[in-house]
Amino acid sequence: MSLVTQLLPAPISVTDAPVDERPVAIDVHGVSKTFQLDRGAPLTALEGMHLQVHDGEFVALLGPSGCGKSTLLRLVASLETPTTGTVTVAGQKPEALARAHRLGVAFQDHALLPWLSAFDNVALPFHVAGRPVPREHVQHLLQLVGLEGFQRARPRQLSGGMRQRVAIARALALDPDVLLLDEPFGALDAVTRRRMNLELQRIWSERPRPTLLVTHAVDEAVFLADRVVVLSGRPGRLHTQVAIPLPRPRNAEMMISPAFHALADQLTTALDAAEALTAGEPSPPRTG
Repeated sequence: MSLVTQLLPAPISVTDAPVDERPVAIDVHGVSKTFQLDRGAPLTALEGMHLQVHDGEFVALLGPSGCGKSTLLRLVASLETPTTGTVTVAGQKPEALARAHRLGVAFQDHALLPWLSAFDNVALPFHVAGRPVPREHVQHLLQLVGLEGFQRARPRQLSGGMRQRVAIARALALDPDVLLLDEPFGALDAVTRRRMNLELQRIWSERPRPTLLVTHAVDEAVFLADRVVVLSGRPGRLHTQVAIPLPRPRNAEMMISPAFHALADQLTTALDAAEALTAGEPSPPRTG
């Protein structure tokens, strides 16, 4: 038995975990979000959503496709406004932090400007905020994401994984209070995605900050998060929360430990139940 396996406790639900005494960084309270479709029919993406993320906590969102995970993240990022309920970040409305450039956001589409170099794409938030570009800081960020020597490369000259590294460096450029990640590695192949999970964990561990990650990958959620929140099908509601008691820093060995797989199985069971509720069926039994 490896040392990692010996050290890891059994998976636990959040209701069994100790109360987190850290200040609340993200507070989603009683939120519903309804969109008006082109033909006039309303579509409710979220309903009665409650979620808190604490200072220094990494939370991953899982759920069936279309359950409102990205909508929830966009509400926190001030890109959408709730139909009912409230969203606050560090005690303020999200748009106040967005205006102050205190939110770091990265999406599945890296959205790099193709005519700018890697360096200039990372430096872009400083230009948008009207601040001088601290060249040493930008160089440090490129080193942090493993892109030293690629400062002058344009996005078309970089691999998919490298482009996502530039996007994450850009999200960190202004040292944001909160990090919001919407499937940042969803378009990558399995090997590159695994490598990027290791890189993100290393980067985040250097300066833990409240982070909300949307993902469809159970293994990714278990490896990166302190807590995983499973949403039910549309309209999305909080279905299950699972604390992830893996010690940090985390490494590749953890991904093959029995404790890691027990957590992944617990979350897969929760996802099966959430999908069954969406279909209006009883939760399916799970064996093995």
